[in-house]
Amino acid sequence: MSSPGVAARPAALRRGDPGFRPIAVGLFCAGFTTFAMLYATQPLLPALVGAYDITPGTASLSISVTTAALAVGVIPASALSERWGRRPVMVGSLAAAVVFGLTAAVVPGFALLLVFRGLEGLALAGLPAVGMAYLADEIDGEHLGGAMGLYIAGNSVGGFGGRIIVSAIADLTGSWRWALGGIALVSGAFLVAFVLVLPASRRFRPRPVGVGELLGAARAHLRDPVLRRFYAVGLLAMGVFVCAYNYVTFLLLGPPFRLPALVVGFVFVLYAVGTATSTRAGRLADRLGPRPVLLGAAGVGALGAAAMLTTWLGVVIVGLALLTVGFFAAHTVASAWVGRRAVHGRAVASGLYLGAFYVGSSVGGTLGGVAYGAAGWPATIGFVLVLLALLAAVVWPLRADRLASPA
Repeated sequence: MSSPGVAARPAALRRGDPGFRPIAVGLFCAGFTTFAMLYATQPLLPALVGAYDITPGTASLSISVTTAALAVGVIPASALSERWGRRPVMVGSLAAAVVFGLTAAVVPGFALLLVFRGLEGLALAGLPAVGMAYLADEIDGEHLGGAMGLYIAGNSVGGFGGRIIVSAIADLTGSWRWALGGIALVSGAFLVAFVLVLPASRRFRPRPVGVGELLGAARAHLRDPVLRRFYAVGLLAMGVFVCAYNYVTFLLLGPPFRLPALVVGFVFVLYAVGTATSTRAGRLADRLGPRPVLLGAAGVGALGAAAMLTTWLGVVIVGLALLTVGFFAAHTVASAWVGRRAVHGRAVASGLYLGAFYVGSSVGGTLGGVAYGAAGWPATIGFVLVLLALLAAVVWPLRADRLASPA
């Protein structure tokens, strides 16, 4: 029983409870906004190469600086959410990102574009880790995998929807600047929906967090060998995903395919595969544990990468779809199990995961461009296969007995 004068802590929500759906819908909207803005320049890389007379690897910095800034900002943003609350930090972060996104569309010169893309990533840092911590706070552990899957499904829809919108605006207007500004405005509309739908935290109460406590929590999580493996999964999976999608546009625009830019933009519809995959993978891992699902995700991703070496367009598309399935399954499972494993300091644990995740995006996307510049698409696929092999090696020791003791 609770002490007199102290309110009992509300029960964690389970699937079917009245408060479950508003949380799922709200974080779906947040996931859309995050991924739509974070990778807005991905379908525009060939246009940036032409506009600024730069290499594909240099153009990819418009993505890498954004994800690197997000990686730097996730731990400070997590600390702010402990002091100010989960919902206020998420709302403020998305609002600032929309402003920086609009500014990036109009600034002159590639250098200033990179500056504001970096600021956009720093602002977005307040959403991914805090959103994961919010879910872990509010949702019952037995249903967390499915809820995390819905959140990541929003990432998926934002990923392909945002890129289609960007590609369509660029094709209709002939301007990559209009495309960047347009996706920022669409993201602003999803931000409004997020604010209207997402309820305040029921089971979390803000409290001051000192730097020493923050660093202590981070050290404790990093000492946990299981959490370290989940962090490595996020890093490697995201490196694979961004590398493939960054440079498949160059493959499809060039010989032998020579597809129109708008048609290439619709390749990002394959993100929709992740919408179904993420939720199902999360629920499967809730029943079977993370190891078999993560190993399966690595295998599916490797099969898809190998298929993309062919010169048959249909096989390339199927291969990209399989790689997408593998990525979203791995990300959903790893992120959900970080929340389950970290009983204390969940925002910090989620921040460390997202930091590794977006370091993987920055490093994987940039090194994939180096490989592409050196030896073309086959070298990029070879790099992807190496990352997937490392992911399987990291996951292999995650047997059930090693998951028994939480951090």
